[in-house]
This record gives sequence, C-alpha cells and structure tokens, in this order.
Amino acid sequence: MRNLLGGKGANLAEMNLIGVPVPPGFTITTDVCSEYYSIGGEEVRNLLNDEVKSAIKGIETLMSHNFGDPSNPLLVSVRSGARASMPGMMDTILNLGLNDEVVAGLSKKTGNERFAWDSYRRFVQMYGDVVLGMKPAEKTEQDPFEAIIEQVKEEAGVKLDNELSVENLKDLVVRFKKAVYERTGKDFPADPYEQLWGAVMAVFNSWMNERAILYRKMEGIPAEWGTAVTVQAMVFGNMGNTSATGVCFSRDAGNGENLFNGEYLINAQGEDVVAGIRTPQQITKIGSQRWAERGGISEADRAAKYPSMEECMPEIYAELNAIQQKLEDHYSDMQDMEFTVQEGKLWLLQTRNGKRTGSAMVKIACDLLHEGKITEEQAIMRIEPNKLDELLHPVFDKEALKKAQLLTKGLPASPGAATGQIVFFADDAAAWNAEGKKVIIVRQETSPEDLEGMTASQGILTTRGGMTSHAAVVARGMGKCCITGAGEMMVNMVERTLTIGKTVLHEGDRISINGTTGEVFLGEVATVAAEMDDDFRTLMTLADKHARLQVRTNADTPRDAATARSFGAVGIGLCRTEHMFFEAEKIKAMREMILSENEEGRVKALEKILPYQRKDFYEIFKVMQGLPVTVRLLDPPLHEFVPHDVKQQEEMAEAMGIDLATLTARIEKLNEQNPMLGHRGCRLGNTFPEITRMQTRAILGACCQLQKEGIETHPEIMVPLVGILYEFKQQEEVIRATAEKVFEEEGVRLDFKVGTMIEIPRAALTADRIASSAEFFSFGTNDLTQMTFGYSRDDIASFLPHYLEQKILKVDPFQVLDQKGVGQLISMATERGRAIRPELKVGICGEHGGEPSSVKFCHRVELNYVSCSPFRVPIARVAAAQAAIEERK
Repeated sequence: MRNLLGGKGANLAEMNLIGVPVPPGFTITTDVCSEYYSIGGEEVRNLLNDEVKSAIKGIETLMSHNFGDPSNPLLVSVRSGARASMPGMMDTILNLGLNDEVVAGLSKKTGNERFAWDSYRRFVQMYGDVVLGMKPAEKTEQDPFEAIIEQVKEEAGVKLDNELSVENLKDLVVRFKKAVYERTGKDFPADPYEQLWGAVMAVFNSWMNERAILYRKMEGIPAEWGTAVTVQAMVFGNMGNTSATGVCFSRDAGNGENLFNGEYLINAQGEDVVAGIRTPQQITKIGSQRWAERGGISEADRAAKYPSMEECMPEIYAELNAIQQKLEDHYSDMQDMEFTVQEGKLWLLQTRNGKRTGSAMVKIACDLLHEGKITEEQAIMRIEPNKLDELLHPVFDKEALKKAQLLTKGLPASPGAATGQIVFFADDAAAWNAEGKKVIIVRQETSPEDLEGMTASQGILTTRGGMTSHAAVVARGMGKCCITGAGEMMVNMVERTLTIGKTVLHEGDRISINGTTGEVFLGEVATVAAEMDDDFRTLMTLADKHARLQVRTNADTPRDAATARSFGAVGIGLCRTEHMFFEAEKIKAMREMILSENEEGRVKALEKILPYQRKDFYEIFKVMQGLPVTVRLLDPPLHEFVPHDVKQQEEMAEAMGIDLATLTARIEKLNEQNPMLGHRGCRLGNTFPEITRMQTRAILGACCQLQKEGIETHPEIMVPLVGILYEFKQQEEVIRATAEKVFEEEGVRLDFKVGTMIEIPRAALTADRIASSAEFFSFGTNDLTQMTFGYSRDDIASFLPHYLEQKILKVDPFQVLDQKGVGQLISMATERGRAIRPELKVGICGEHGGEPSSVKFCHRVELNYVSCSPFRVPIARVAAAQAAIEERK
C-alpha cells in the first residue's frame, strides 16, 4: 500500500485494520500527485470531486458530525505522505472546515469558546501561510501572522500565546483575515469545500518546494514518486486539561535503548510539539527523571512542575504504552508515533518506522534479532549502510573534556561530537561551509526552511524544542550532532549574539557540542577515534557471514592500513606509490630523478628513493600480516612532482648543480596540454623502465625481508592506465626480470601477481587480449568514469549542479557508479577476461568501492572484491551482505 497511499496513509489504514484507535479519513493517492503535475489542479478537482464528497460523507457517518454544519461541525486535517518518510518537508493544514458560523457552533457545542477560537486563529494562520502564500519568501522577513500575534500580546500585556483571552483570539482572527485581503486582494475562503481543495492542491505543490527537493536529493528519493494526501477527521488536544498531544518512540531513537519514550503537551495541538515553540514534558516517569537530572532539577520540583504523562494521566499512559508495544510487534521495528488525547480519549494519528542515529540503528537491529523478532537477514537489511559512517568518526577526548569550559546543557537530541564556528542563519551556514569553514548553526528553533544550513553544519544547537522537535528528528536522520532545548541560552538574531549567563558569544566564535550528553563547551575540544561496541561487531560478523563479495581498502600508509584492518578489510586493493614521494627528502630525490637529462642521472636519483620506498612497503605489508596487497606503480604525470615556485626551483637547481635557467627549461618541457591524457601511468614505465625496476625492487625486496622474518606476504603489482596489451607486456617483462634479480640477491623466492588497472575504455573492450597476460584486473572507476563520459572530474563542478537540477544526470557519476555505461564496460571486461583466464581475480578500487549501490552492482556482475577508503570498509561490508540477500530473494 505504501507506494500508492504513502507511508502515512498506508500505516493509518494498517493501524485501523489491527484495532488501533485512528480518526477516520481517506487518502488521495500518489498517482493523483503525478496527474496533478501533468494535467493541472482544475482537471484533477473535476475528476475527483464526486469521490471526495462521498469520502467526506463516510467520515461524517463515522464521527456523527457534518462538514460545514454550524450545529454539529466536522473539522478535518489535510496532510502529506510520501512513500519514504520526509519529516517536516511538506505542508499540513489543521482545523479545516472552520468559518465564522462554524466557530460559533463549535463554541456552543463544546461549551469551550476559547478552544473554538484558538482552533480558528490557528487554521487561518496555517491556511494563509501554506495555501494563500503568505509565508515570507525571504528568511529575513517576519511572518505577517506572527507580527500580528506579537502586537496583540503586547497590547494585552501577556508573553505566551496560551495567555491570550477569548476576545484576544477573536481579534486575532479579524486581523488575520484583514491581512489576507490586503495581501491577496481576496476574502479568506468561507466555503469548507473550497478550503479543502485549496489545501489538497497546496500539499501537492509542497512536493516541489525547495526544502522537499533538497531533502529528496539528500535521501535519494525519486521526484516521480509524488506524495499522497490524507484527509482525516480532526481530534483536538487543545480542549482543556484533559486533552493533550504528543510524539513517542517505542525505543530510544538516539541510542537504541529498549525504553518507551516521548514528549507531550497538555492543552496543545501537535504542531506545538514538533515546531519546538513550547518545550514539552516527558511521557514516562523514568524519562522525566532523567530529564530533570540532566537539568539539575530536584525530584520534588520535577514532580510538581514537570510531571510525566505516566503520573498525570495514568490510564491514558497505560493505553498508549500497550498500543506502542502492539505496533512495534506488528511492524517488527522501532515505531515513531503521533497521538492526541481529546477529553480523555486516546487517538493515534500516525506511526512509521522511526528515524534513528547510526548507533541506534545497529543496536535496535541486533536487539530485535536477539529478541527473536527478526532474522539475521532482516537485521542486515534494516541497516542503512551510509549511516554507519556516524559510528566510525571521532568523539571528544575524555581528558580534553575535563579541561573544557562547560557553558550550558540542553537535551541530547542526536549524539556525536562537533566543533565549529557559530552561525545564526541557514544561508550563512551554507556559505561558510562552501568556504571550507566548520560551523555550528545556533537557532531558537529550526524549521524545514533551515535544512540547507543544517546539512552544511557540523552540529545544531537550539534554545527551544524537545527530543522530537524538527531539529532533533532531522538531525538524527542526517547523522548530525544536535542539542535542543538549551533554555539558558539567549539568541539575538539581529545582533547575531549568543548569551549564556555572563558569556556573550558572537558569530564566528567557536564552540563544541556533545550531542550524546547535551553539553555545550566554549572553544574547540580535541577528539579521539570512536570505539566499536559489541553490537557493531555482531553486525559485521553477520555481514561477512552472508556476503560473497570481499572488501579491501585503499591505503597508502601503515596507519591507513591498520585502520582499515580494524574495520575488517581483507586486503589492500590500491596502494598508491606516488603518495609516498611527497615528504622532504623523498620529494627532493623524486624531483632530481624527473629533472635529470639522461638515464644515468635518473638511475642515480632512483637509488636514493629506493630505500625510502622499500621501508614504506615493508611497514605496510607488515601491518597486513599475510593479506593481499595490490601496489599500483607510479601513475600521475611527472609535472605534479616538480617545484613551481621560484624559491623551490632555486633550491632544486643548487642541489642538482645546474643553473636555474636550465632547470626551468626542463620543467617547461614537462608541461602538457591535457596531462590527464598525457605522459602518465604505464606510459611513464615504458618510457623510463628504470622507474618500474626501482619500484619492483622496493616492493619485492620488502616482501623478501618480511618472509625471512616469518611474516607471510601476498604482493600484487598493478600496472596503471593500460590500453593496449603490448603496453602491459612490456611492463610485465621489466617486472619479472627485476623480480628474478631480487630473489637471487635475497636468497628468497615468493609468489606474486602482475595485473593491471582497467581505467581506459579500450582496455575494457579488449579485456580478453589483456587477460592473456594479466593475472588480475582492478577497475579504476574514477578514471574509467572520466574517460567514458568525457567529463573531467576536476572540472565537472562547473556544470554538474545544472545537470542534476535539469535531471540530465540523476546523480554525480563520480560518486555513484554509472551502471548503464561504465557498469556495462566493467561487466563486459570481467566476462571477456574470465573467458580467457577463468581464475582471473577482479575488483574495483575507485571511490565507488564504498558507495552502497555501486557495491551491490559489483556483487551482481560477480567481482571478487571492492576496495574503498578505510572508514568506508564497514559500509561496503554491509552493502555486500545486502546484495547477497537481495539476490537470494
């Protein structure tokens, strides 16, 4: 049902079927959204008008109220619902169906005039913002309705919205309607059906609003899916002290603890909770006690001023607790639920699989597995591989924390550690991030309009809101560190200052936030590497058990190799030798080799480099302890190594004993029109075979030394940028001849492989010929993508945003493997290579090796392994397991 009814509509229908109290309603499908964008709103209304009226009559029968009837009014909500959860990204309208006659009837029927007029002013404001376009286009403009509210509160001498009198609320409605007429030139619509259709069309329009588009790009949600619209009978949490509204989770969304939790507000509507306008109270007693403890509030004050729902409404709490367990058992997953209590009756308004942090995702999957509620395969499939990234990066150093100055504490809404410069506006956060600055966005509360800035920030800090506010939910979904409800802070958006007690911080000042504890520190706090827990290790063991595809790493240093091994890499798929040359003495010798005018000079310089290279390889192979290591011979154009500033050129000329003019002339000679297609890769080795000899001696000499020490090695020497069989054969001859000399000198023999990097389309097309000599293939997907598309990976940024916006490209092909084009070359080359050499080992070692959809493609075309950066090894391991499970299904 989800594809047609959206997540919200499908789950409401499902809850109804299993006996959960849900207000009646109906759903307009995602197909209609597609029709809306193809044939227009008026046509859609004509097609659906009779069905919608019939569905409204169905709600009227079930609720015993009538839409638009002043004596017995039915009000409805109009909500969006895509098939994938998009919290806060699209629009909602509540209390629809009110007009001047209906509000009077509602007052009389309920005997609660304040409730009726409060609902009416909320409806006019929401409808004006969402449907009539009253929401300011510029972030610096004030919402006209909010300006009127502030004006009326000032006149009435009150500070909070809920302190306004009935007469104040009536005055608000009059002023709101006047503002609508002044802005739009039309009266606020009084006809309930006109209101309804306006709201339905507005929800469809919100599918293409700026924040929804941005969120879809972040989450990989296709635009063609569309949103459903659910129309549902209103139930009211703002009918007095026996009414309430809230959001709850069947388990902790931050750390995965199996503890029912959530927040609620008495005498409020749902938007009050998620918007962070009022700081809500906890649902459970234990949650309330923990919240008070973090805030330094005594138990007596907590019980008196901030009681939990469990204490205030014990019967409703018991019913809610039973329902949340029922829903988790039904869906076999952690649930995120919205509810309303109307005059003592509980209604569930929504359930969905809850957004969660990376650590909570792993813990919940493992706990549900251990509880027998899901299988091993289901546990693996519950993991979003990219979210594992959150678990692998640094946390605050405990010793540094002891010295840090604590400024304040808020609610730990999304765990992690973040340090950065304060910014107060989302567009500034995006701009500063683009300049390479690390920022923390500080707000009173966030809204969906802040999404771009939240994405660009290291962390999020708000003065208002709870654990279920917009900032908290979105931050957890994005894996961002977040603290909400830090009430001691004062944010001045005009002067761009943050005041905490006597400390005044300005935009650009640095702070550090700990989303795990809710603590805010002055300045930068040092970080250390994260530690993997038992649940993470369990998940990785399960992944390896179910995966066929192996995961290696790209590592050029012993440290990177050790990190990758700790994350479960089973070898090195790419060790780039050029990265070893950029240290002080090494780069001097390298430059001397490049700038020598003859072979004798080059050999002399290479003799200086050899011991450095051998030491580097010795340390890397020693770390890998018998796992295979693929070493790529020198690949980049030589001009990348030479000095380009005058001072370094002078030093180089003096060291080589030549004049500056001679040196600069040799440097000029190295310049190429298109160096990425020029003198690089195997072309270097074939032009200057002495380079290949030196590197072969370094690699195999290091391995011989380790073998003497009793440490097994499995070297694989990779020739880069081959396009012709004879390019490879010439390099292979040099490598094998040099190997024989090394083995003779060392008195040791060892097995090694010689293979090639397939990164030129011609190599893929002639893979059967190349496989007649090459013992393994490794696809360099970065260059293969570049040469297949004809896009420069260094210059694609100049047109990529336009291509993505215009849907010429769906994704950046340098981040997500192009399976139809580049993927076809990989598949074809693998098949042709194995036709000649059935035992041919094949992998990829570009950036795509750690991207989940690309990993799954590599499984499908039967590669042996993928190789990726160390911190993406766990991501690739889980993606490989998911690929195997999907194939079996």
